[in-house]
Amino acid sequence: MANITTYGPLALLRADPSQHVLRFAKGKLRASGRGLVFWFAPATASLAEVPLDDREMTFFTKGRSADFQDVSVQGMIGWHVAAPEQAADRIDFTIDPRTGKWNARPVESIETRISGIAGQAALEYLATAPVRALLDAGVDPLRDVIGAALADNPGLAQIGVEVVSVRLANLAPTSELERALQTPTFEALQQKADEATFARRALAVEKERAIAENELATKVELAKRQKVLIAEEADNARAEARGEAEAAMIAAEGDAARIREVEMAKAEAEQAHMAVYRDLPPQVLLGLAAREFAAKVEGIEQLNIAPDMLAEMARVFAGARAAPAPIAPPVEG
Repeated sequence: MANITTYGPLALLRADPSQHVLRFAKGKLRASGRGLVFWFAPATASLAEVPLDDREMTFFTKGRSADFQDVSVQGMIGWHVAAPEQAADRIDFTIDPRTGKWNARPVESIETRISGIAGQAALEYLATAPVRALLDAGVDPLRDVIGAALADNPGLAQIGVEVVSVRLANLAPTSELERALQTPTFEALQQKADEATFARRALAVEKERAIAENELATKVELAKRQKVLIAEEADNARAEARGEAEAAMIAAEGDAARIREVEMAKAEAEQAHMAVYRDLPPQVLLGLAAREFAAKVEGIEQLNIAPDMLAEMARVFAGARAAPAPIAPPVEG
């Protein structure tokens, strides 16, 4: 917007370099250029200010595809005024000579024309294909169509406006249709996820089975080794018992042999002893028995002698006097 300062009946206008100013007086163009600074009489002057900078506008439209589905298009369109004097001839860019503000809305008028041209091109493009094909193609073909329509439109050239860029951010169906279109893909992805889950579970089960089989094989191997160990321990125990039995048998045989030898020695000694007494007369044997008896008896409190015993003793003593007694061998103690 131009900066206008009033000094009584005159005013001073200062325009920015991005603004093209046109000054008319008495129906004739007196000055035209960008960034002008000049004095003028507000009462008799007519001023117009045309912006020369690049501007962007929001573009949004809805159309129907060939299969009668609603599709929305959204983007940005950049434009600028290429011929300011031509634009001023066709569009009202006049400004208030005292405030410097536009008397109309020229920028909105230009953007309305651009939006109409772009919307018409978008509608024609959307009607040429079904919604699936449009979505698969994306925004690039539609952007080229809109750009070509704006570049070749004679209405924009007549008002001196040039479109510099077209950017589309979105080409989308309605939310219900979008969900319906997403369902097959979602279901396919969900199916793949389920298959992956099933495969992971099957792999886990297979690993668990392998682990169980490994554990069972380990238990079987341990049982076999334990069986072998028990058999070896039993063999060792039997061998040890057999050795102990043989050792005990050898010891018993030794003891038995020793006992037999001792007993045989005792028996031989007894036989020799008995052989000595076997040839002695009865009187001597009786005397020896009496002596042995007297040696072992400490005292006799009462002695009973039967008549038969007394007669026998007398007979023995009588026989002893008649025959001389042999010399008794020494008694082994």
